[in-house]
Amino acid sequence: MSEVKKVVLAYSGGLDTSVILKWLQDTYQCEVITFTADIGQGEELEPARRKAEKFGIKPENIFIDDLREEFVRDFVFPMFRANAVYEGEYLLGTSIARPLIAKRQIEIAQQVGADAVSHGATGKGNDQVRFELGYYALNPAIKVIAPWREWDLLSREKLLSYAEKAGIEIDMKHKNGGAPYSMDANLLHISFEGRHLEDPKAEAEESMWRWTVSPEQAPDTPEYVDLEYERGDIVSINGEKLTPAQVLTKLNELGGKHGIGRLDLVENRYVGMKSRGCYETPGGTIMLRGHRAIESITLDREVAHLKDDLMPRYAALVYNGYWWSPERKALQVLIDHSQQSVNGWVRLKLYKGNVYTVARDSKDTLFDKTIATFDDDGGAYNQADAGGFIKLNALRMRIETTAGRK
Repeated sequence: MSEVKKVVLAYSGGLDTSVILKWLQDTYQCEVITFTADIGQGEELEPARRKAEKFGIKPENIFIDDLREEFVRDFVFPMFRANAVYEGEYLLGTSIARPLIAKRQIEIAQQVGADAVSHGATGKGNDQVRFELGYYALNPAIKVIAPWREWDLLSREKLLSYAEKAGIEIDMKHKNGGAPYSMDANLLHISFEGRHLEDPKAEAEESMWRWTVSPEQAPDTPEYVDLEYERGDIVSINGEKLTPAQVLTKLNELGGKHGIGRLDLVENRYVGMKSRGCYETPGGTIMLRGHRAIESITLDREVAHLKDDLMPRYAALVYNGYWWSPERKALQVLIDHSQQSVNGWVRLKLYKGNVYTVARDSKDTLFDKTIATFDDDGGAYNQADAGGFIKLNALRMRIETTAGRK
């Protein structure tokens, strides 16, 4: 193995990354710096500090950073300005967190003079790709250590045995067969994979869901929410000015209360396999509906259609780990330019797992009632003009039919 003097590990404090921490010390004989990102996963992060200290990590080499505002402001909001949805349903909650973690890891590596970074993603998943494309885009010379692609701890039994010998705390859920699901959480979503969900025929258990009530148990009375937009981003909810992280937190609470944002999906992973996952994205589901509503009255038709054409490409770039790529950055410039006029407010109705748009308005609206009305428009629109438009657009089809091609 090449010489590594100092490595920055993306460290959650859980069993896998605790094993990785000790494995790095044993295998590479190097100094380990731990980095734990608070992106709204809702867990107590101080235990990660105590566990790192137990393995001899110096206090100055333990980084626990609150990245919630940066996460929503610089990653989630730009993605929602694009209305990005992967394979028609997935709101990219895990995917969009990885470039931020990679960015901060590289920053810490530069700060402490580390020559390597490490992560806990397996060799089967998408996250290894997302992390490492981010690392290399931000520091082409960095060495990446991916333990799951190097070690021989490829079974749960071997992992637990290594942990026990190393004195790593193993809680009862792992000793008794493991947690029922592999979960990933941040301010945008929580995902569930593995175990019971590996059978696509099996319905997810109601007890699995963490953030949302079932639509059947949601309130019988609908709730209305007003969202105010500036340049495509939500700046207030029901008249209350909020920071980006506060916006998403509030919408998660509202959506969860009304059973909004559940998804059961078999997706096509970047590494080539199909994978079934369940997701809760209550705030993101509301955000997507609201953003499309405000764009419906503020965007030019062809600009809106161009955005829709580009959206699947943008979503695939995020899903596949190309956040820092030149093409994603170029698309973002176009998208953000389109948002200069996306200002105004939207009123949504939340009810039994659904989000309905009921009203919207903007000082930059392109909706002209005098033209759209079914009543007398006072000559604003000459309906006779439509005849020539239709004949010109029908010309090529008339010619084809006349030529006998059917």
